[in-house]
Amino acid sequence: MIQGLVKAYPQYLKKLDCGNVVVRADKKEGKVALISGGGSGHEPAHGGYVGEGMLDAAVAGAVFTSPTPDQVFEGIKAIATDAGVLMVIKNYTGDVMNFEMAAEMADAEGIKVAQVVVNDDVAVQDSLYTVGRRGVAGTVFVHKIAGAMAETGASLEEVQAVAQKVIDNVRTMGAAIEPCTVPASGKPGFELSEDEMEVGIGIHGEPGTHREKLRPADEIVDMLMEKILADIDYSGSEVAVMINGSGATPLMELFIINNHVADILKEKGITVYRTYVGEYMTSIEMAGFSISLLRLDEQTKELLTAKADTPAFKA
Repeated sequence: MIQGLVKAYPQYLKKLDCGNVVVRADKKEGKVALISGGGSGHEPAHGGYVGEGMLDAAVAGAVFTSPTPDQVFEGIKAIATDAGVLMVIKNYTGDVMNFEMAAEMADAEGIKVAQVVVNDDVAVQDSLYTVGRRGVAGTVFVHKIAGAMAETGASLEEVQAVAQKVIDNVRTMGAAIEPCTVPASGKPGFELSEDEMEVGIGIHGEPGTHREKLRPADEIVDMLMEKILADIDYSGSEVAVMINGSGATPLMELFIINNHVADILKEKGITVYRTYVGEYMTSIEMAGFSISLLRLDEQTKELLTAKADTPAFKA
């Protein structure tokens, strides 16, 4: 997969010799470097977001499995500049532990490293993979805005602060109607009847809040939006919306979902600044979707629309 990715986008990416790590084809000195990653199976995350204005490196573990500390450390070394490195970690126990171990190794080599942990999923507090909330599709907003901040020449502390601001202001929840199959196991990660859906599902197929009979798209959106809007106060805000497909959901259906999301926000007096519809963080071939809302201010609006040129995200 990674060889195919690099062959498709040599103008953006190159693969390190030390494992499943991709870095920017043209290393940019003098700015804070960003690294992210996690288990494979979420494509285009995270390698698709390596490039100008977003990540400098992405580290891929096996499918739904955290990358090793050694691999993360090699990525950090490859991209490190005098300005330091920011690690963007999704809140999964293995990811947090392995990235933090890599940071300790980097610190021993004199590389300045900071981190943020993304935990945007409002569905469940603890899951099979996490202590606390899971990091899901809202992570892409963190990559985009922190990456844009880094391009301005901001300090490591400033880039970390704006990344944390995004984390504090983004919330996500999803649902699925069909599971995915991890290649190593060869069978679906869970079973749903033809007339069932899993609400609040994780990006590895972890259980959500509950399972219920399938409902029309607008009713599913109502249920997810109620939980998202109850978590932080979006009233009177401008927001960025991400309607993210899980891997096997047609764009047709994602636009139907966005239609109702936009209507709900308009009714509540919440202004949509930008909308992103597509596959940003998938779960192999799961049939499902998630909704992310990011509450914006003037700084994050400007950084969201600043130039980005990566295989999977352009601005």
